[in-house]
Amino acid sequence: MSATTAAGPATKTAAMPVAAGEGRIGLRSNLRHIGALARRNMLQIKQDPESMFDAVLMPVIFTLLFVYVFGGAVSGKGHQHEYVNYVVPGLMAMMGMNISMAVGTGINDDFQKGVMDRFRTMPIARSSVLIAKIVVEVGRMLIAIAILLGMGFALGMSIGTDVPHLFAAIALSTVFGASLMWIFILLGLTMKTAQAVQGVAMLVLMPLQFGSSIFAKPTTMPGWLEGFTKVNPLSNLADAARALVNGGAVAHSVWMTLAWSVGITAVTAPLAVARFRKKT
Repeated sequence: MSATTAAGPATKTAAMPVAAGEGRIGLRSNLRHIGALARRNMLQIKQDPESMFDAVLMPVIFTLLFVYVFGGAVSGKGHQHEYVNYVVPGLMAMMGMNISMAVGTGINDDFQKGVMDRFRTMPIARSSVLIAKIVVEVGRMLIAIAILLGMGFALGMSIGTDVPHLFAAIALSTVFGASLMWIFILLGLTMKTAQAVQGVAMLVLMPLQFGSSIFAKPTTMPGWLEGFTKVNPLSNLADAARALVNGGAVAHSVWMTLAWSVGITAVTAPLAVARFRKKT
């Protein structure tokens, strides 16, 4: 009896550290969860090909629309081909922002459909659900940028630097776009409906996109708007991508874009993860 009694507390004490560590998920397991959830998101796209329409058609429509509508006004009638080299690198910034918006509506939709209720019962890191969303959307963003550049080359765009600089412009646009996804994830976790997420996102997108150097040089704008474009992160990204593709000074614009990317992620990612944990 005494031996059994003595062994009982010892067994319970030994088991306590194991129980306390059950909630911890190692890096390898976390990466495995992200991979599995990313595959799940890609299967959703495979079952619903229409969800790729924005990534596939938006670059085509925007390139044709802006080159042939604004090209004549900016570069002169009949000189739209000169405008291609100006606007296409800028549109890379616009693609990243528009694709990023889909993350917020998608995660909000998952909550409405009860998908997150199933994730709640699984022994996975909460952040892995969000990171998997970002991984898939980055893939969609790269597809959109590739189609955009294909359209640009078809309309006469040329590279004034070299291929490594072009890839650097793509990488910079992707990094900035990924940082914006945390903002839209936070919106998706805060708003009640996907329509509300889309509405608020458009209120943010429109001033940032058109109040930038994406479509026209800031020197042609009123003084107050020119001042806004100088602090607009999309202008920094558009200028950096344009310099990397066409040639010119890149250091300031590149570092400013990277600083914005790090700052946005550092502020919004912890807020989004905390909000997600609270909701699940």
